[in-house]
Amino acid sequence: MGEYYFETKDLAVGYDGTVVADKINFGLRKGEILALIGPNGAGKTTALRTMTKQQPPISGQILIGGRDLSKMTEAELSKQMSVVLTDRIQTELMTCRDVVSLGRYPYTGRLGILEKEDNEIVDHCMEITHTTELMNTDFTRISDGQRQRVLLARALCQDPDIILLDEPTSFLDVRYKLEFLTLLRTLARKTPFAVILSLHEIDMAKQVADYILTIKDRTVDKYGLSDEVFSPGYIEHLFDITVGSFNDETCQAIMPPEDPAEAVLPGRATQADTEVLPGGTEE
Repeated sequence: MGEYYFETKDLAVGYDGTVVADKINFGLRKGEILALIGPNGAGKTTALRTMTKQQPPISGQILIGGRDLSKMTEAELSKQMSVVLTDRIQTELMTCRDVVSLGRYPYTGRLGILEKEDNEIVDHCMEITHTTELMNTDFTRISDGQRQRVLLARALCQDPDIILLDEPTSFLDVRYKLEFLTLLRTLARKTPFAVILSLHEIDMAKQVADYILTIKDRTVDKYGLSDEVFSPGYIEHLFDITVGSFNDETCQAIMPPEDPAEAVLPGRATQADTEVLPGGTEE
């Protein structure tokens, strides 16, 4: 199947010398999708920020196109990698088209002037992400679902070989989750480019990703094909589920049976304690 386009070798990530997650080893080819799964605070975002060169690794190596990421200039990296993180970009008085156009700046030179070809690419990326109708709309006045599609259009404008996304569906309703991930998967296959994204939605990750990498207790807990990773009982183990359960077949969290005795706030009376007797008096 060819060599990996993006690869990590014994990668350890963290801050100020403190390891948040280590033993991160995987390889990804163009057209393939990898989803990072794990509890909040496990190190998924830190790993993504390290893979995008926004912070240095504590140890290990990241290779992109066979080259060490640490030895690539920002200009070189911006023509190969697009990033959609949770950080809010400053977009005061910017239309959606202005935001999408930012993706062409690695190719415009110091003056940042878009040529005819750049404008055609911007228009095309807005068309395929179904954001053309938002072209002249203030970016701050659109919905979360629209915002994610605009940011995807901006990422595509860079003509990347890999796109990294941090929880891109967290604030979207079901419709936009499905639309966004379906579009991302289609574009990744056809273009093709590699995708690494973190997700909270287990059911979505199972459907969209070719490979799953889980992080728990500061290390990679499991890595492999989606069906291999999501073995019976694994999600309950990964997230330390002790209240309720998780249905592996439907990817649904199941609440435990209701226990009224455990659902009373301190100092509050239960309904039984204040039961009204015939005649209007309380027991």
